[in-house]
Amino acid sequence: MATDEARPASAGTLYVVATPLGNLRDVSLRALDILGTVDVIAAEDTRVTAKLLARHGITSRLVSLHEHNESRRADELVGLLASGKSVALVSDAGTPAVSDPGATAVRTAMDAGFPVVPVPGPSAAVAALSASGIAAPRWLFCGFVPASGSARRSELEGLNELPYALIFYEAPHRITAMVEALVASFDADRELVIARELTKRFESIHRCRLGDAPAWLGADADRVRGEFVLIVGPPALAPEAAETAHDHVLGVLLSELPLAQAVRLAVVLTGAPRNVLYARALALSQRKEP
Repeated sequence: MATDEARPASAGTLYVVATPLGNLRDVSLRALDILGTVDVIAAEDTRVTAKLLARHGITSRLVSLHEHNESRRADELVGLLASGKSVALVSDAGTPAVSDPGATAVRTAMDAGFPVVPVPGPSAAVAALSASGIAAPRWLFCGFVPASGSARRSELEGLNELPYALIFYEAPHRITAMVEALVASFDADRELVIARELTKRFESIHRCRLGDAPAWLGADADRVRGEFVLIVGPPALAPEAAETAHDHVLGVLLSELPLAQAVRLAVVLTGAPRNVLYARALALSQRKEP
């Protein structure tokens, strides 16, 4: 049941709070309720979070929790929870514990029996996908891949044949090398969306053939600045593979349901167009008739 009731933080509870990617106005009302009433905020970089808190007049106590101190700090946070304190976990931008510190702290709190409550909000991966124009019913979040050439190449090659849109994060000093690695690993005709500086002043979202991306990046020095989300579209199926891609799902449904109902469910399960599934279901049904 939906509610718009403002509730303060509860004692002995860890809140995982999403914060703005760049535009400070993207913070949710609920996030402000929690950040303003918890006893402690564990932040990836206290200086970054302090700016958000100051913007909204929040004076909750800040402590650092980053990749170098998370294990130790997680135990300290459990101690705070055990003493009846409430704690909020935030990263510099977006949702904590998603390609950012926080998962260890969450797991430690859960293992100790304390409630963990998500306060959802901005996510760079979802924001980029929503504005990408890539109509992929399934997508795989890959985050940051290894920085070294051989390890990165090995990981990308393992993703090459997956029938999903692939979402990566990348830093400005590695963006050129990352795009070149994508070109070397994947079909050059796959779509690529380059989303840069989302919600910030110089936000840009560009869609192109993967093979054309290195030249596009190299044409303007500003295009390699900022924080990046890269989305590689799913591989194209060969015509004969595309025709039969959903036969198993259709076959199972047709064995139990009328054709029209089977097609409706197949659309939900596969995300494929209804007209394509209907034509294939009709062909399968006719094949079974004596």
